[in-house]
Amino acid sequence: MQLTGNTPLIPISGGLIWGKIETHNRTGSVKDRMIDYICNNAYQYKHIIPGKTKLVEATSGNTGISLASYAAAAGCECTIIMPCNMSEQRKEMMRAYGAKIIETGPNAFHDAITLRDNLIKEGGYFSPMQFSNPLNVDCHYNITAPEIYEQCIELELDWSTFVHGSGTGGTMMGIKKYIDDYGLAIKTVLTQPAEANDQHGIQGINDGADFLLDRSLMDATIEIKTEDAIKRMKQFWQDTGILVGISSGANILAAENYLKTFNPPGIIITVLCDRGERYL
Repeated sequence: MQLTGNTPLIPISGGLIWGKIETHNRTGSVKDRMIDYICNNAYQYKHIIPGKTKLVEATSGNTGISLASYAAAAGCECTIIMPCNMSEQRKEMMRAYGAKIIETGPNAFHDAITLRDNLIKEGGYFSPMQFSNPLNVDCHYNITAPEIYEQCIELELDWSTFVHGSGTGGTMMGIKKYIDDYGLAIKTVLTQPAEANDQHGIQGINDGADFLLDRSLMDATIEIKTEDAIKRMKQFWQDTGILVGISSGANILAAENYLKTFNPPGIIITVLCDRGERYL
């Protein structure tokens, strides 16, 4: 049974902005796409052997939830390494799937990556290596981008702008590559926390480095304060009855700000990355 992908597009802000509802994926976030894509590839090439291979990853949360779920289904041990100041709700979700959690200092993503790499050197571990794996980009190039494009055709939407924040950079760069390779007149706009890397609270984006993201390819950057992202997230809950997370609030607000400032000729599409229950 396919539980990831084919997520709906819904209208926001009077239909001038549309959101890709990634809460409909297997564990409720866009990271399910990347984990399924990379881990299924690893299984095909016997880098993951069910019941034997141990899985490990450094994460701010959603990738860890997705990997823990995948590991549970495969009968594999799973270790997640993450900064201690990430939401407790996400940690509890990982533990529910049976994962072991190792915590680093606040926002210490590079320390988490170092610990992950040390475990891999011990042998017996497989990691998706989300921050550097080109398959992360390929996933969104081959699946997410054409899925959005086909939905726009079906819904008769004139897609002119894509707005999204970057964690690993995989989603943004996969969709950007698709836009460029197929010669589409679609601008890419980066949602960026207004605060410094170690001070913002928009979990899941701007995790201390650009990783796979190439900022030089972005057409614009919209800065969003954490408090404003949270406020917009909660307003979206009240307006729609759909619980989405903080990065979704940031993406919606960035799209709305871009719309007001630049008045693009077609509709804006953004990503509603995960469920809001993990931030309550």
